Amino acid sequence: MSNGLVTMAYIAASILFILSLSGLSKQDTARRGNYYGMTGMAIAIAATVFGGSVTAYVILTIALLIGGFIGTKAAAKVEMTQMPELVALMHSLVGMAAVLVGYANAMDHSNSLVGAEKTIHEVETYIGIFIGAVTFSGSVIAFGKLCGRISGKPILLPARHWLNLAMLVATVIWGGSFLSAAESGGGMIPLAIMTVIALVFGVHMVMAIGGADMPVVVSMLNSYSGWAAAATGFMLSNDLLIVTGALVGSSGAILSYIMCRAMNRHFLSVIAGGFGSAGGEAAEVVGDVQPIEVEETAQLLLDAKDIVIIPGYGMAVAQAQHTVNEITKFLTSRGKKVRFAIHPVAGRMPGHMNVLLAEAKVPYDIVFEMDEINEDFPHVDVSIVIGANDIVNPSALDDPNSPIAGMPVLECWKGASTIVLKRSMASGYAGVGNPLFVHDNTRMLFGDANDKLQGLLKALQG
Repeated sequence: MSNGLVTMAYIAASILFILSLSGLSKQDTARRGNYYGMTGMAIAIAATVFGGSVTAYVILTIALLIGGFIGTKAAAKVEMTQMPELVALMHSLVGMAAVLVGYANAMDHSNSLVGAEKTIHEVETYIGIFIGAVTFSGSVIAFGKLCGRISGKPILLPARHWLNLAMLVATVIWGGSFLSAAESGGGMIPLAIMTVIALVFGVHMVMAIGGADMPVVVSMLNSYSGWAAAATGFMLSNDLLIVTGALVGSSGAILSYIMCRAMNRHFLSVIAGGFGSAGGEAAEVVGDVQPIEVEETAQLLLDAKDIVIIPGYGMAVAQAQHTVNEITKFLTSRGKKVRFAIHPVAGRMPGHMNVLLAEAKVPYDIVFEMDEINEDFPHVDVSIVIGANDIVNPSALDDPNSPIAGMPVLECWKGASTIVLKRSMASGYAGVGNPLFVHDNTRMLFGDANDKLQGLLKALQG
C-alpha cells in the first residue's frame, strides 16, 4: 500500500472516530456511533498492517489472533455489572502498551535523528512512559476497587499532596538525567527509576480516592489512556494514533469535568488525585423504617398518575432492567406517565444506567438526566428507587459533614411517596447512612430487586 493510500485511510479513520464520539453523545445514536468506531478501527488496522512500515507479518498475525480471541471471550463472558471493571482493565492495557513501546524506542539506536530532533524524540519517549505507567498502575487499582478486591475506602497518607509533588519533582530531575545519558546511547537506569516512581504515583493517586468517586476515576483514567496513546503516536511518528489519543484524552477530560460538576468536585483536584475524603463526623440516621409489600406497592402504582423510576447499581447487580421495562410498558398502557431519572454518577462508571436501560430497550424519550427532572419531583405521585443509595441521599444537601456534602442528588423525597428496593439497610458505596430510608413518605421493599419486581409485575397484571 502506497504512502498516499495509507494517509487517505488514516484521514477516513479519523473522521469515523470523530463521528463515533458524536454518535455516542446521545442514546438514540449510540449504536450508530459504535459502528462508526468499529469501522474506523478496522480501516486503521488494515492501513497499518498493509503499509510499508510492517514486515514481521507472522508475529503480527499471532498477536492479532491472541488479542482478538481474548476480546471475543471477554465480550461474550463479561456481565453488564462487570463492565466498569472491564473498562478499567482495558485502560491499564493502553498504559502498559505505552510503556512497552517507550522502552522499545529507548533501546532502538537505529534511528538517524540528531540534535534537537533527537532530544524531542527522547522527551516524547520519557513522557509517554510516564503517562503510560501512571495509567497502568492507577487502572489496576481502580479495577481492584471496582470488583471489591481492594477496599473502596480512601487510604490517605500523611502529607500525601507533598508526596505527590515530590514524586513529580523527582520525575523531572530524572528526566534531565535521562536526556544527558541518552546523548551517549544510555539512560536506561534513569528511565527505569522514573517508571517505578510513575507506578507508585498511579497507585497512590487512586488509593486516595473514595468509593463514591469511582465513576469520576473511570472517566479520568479514560482521559489518561488517551494521552498515553497520543504519546505513543509521537514516539512512533503515527499521525492517526496521535489524533485518536487526543480525541480520547480530551473527551475523557471533558467527561471528567462534567462528572465533577455532578458531584460538586473540583476538576483540578480530580486530576491530581486524593479526593474523596470526608470532613467532620457525619450525622447519624435516626428514625423508624416503614416496610411495604409487593401487593401494596402495586396498588400505589395503580392509583398513581405520575411515576418516576430511579435506577442504581443494585438494578445492575440484580439484572432487573428487563423486568423494569415490562413494568414500564404495563403502566404506560394503563395511561400512567412513567419516566426514568438518571444521576450522572449512578452505577460504577459514566453512563452505566443508560447502557442497562438501552439493553432492555427502554424508550429513549422517557429517560431524563438529573437536571431535567429534579424540579418535577414535587408533582410526582410515586418514585421507585431501585438499588440506588448515595444519589438519593438527602444528607448531601443538609449535612455539611457528610462525605458526599454538596453533591447534587435526585430529590425524590419531595414527591408524594417513595418506594426503595434494597436487599438490606446497608450503606451505599460512599459508606454513608441515608436518611431517605426513614423519611415519613418512604416505604422500604426489601429483597432481591429482580424477584420483587417480577412479583410486582404479576401483582399489577393480576
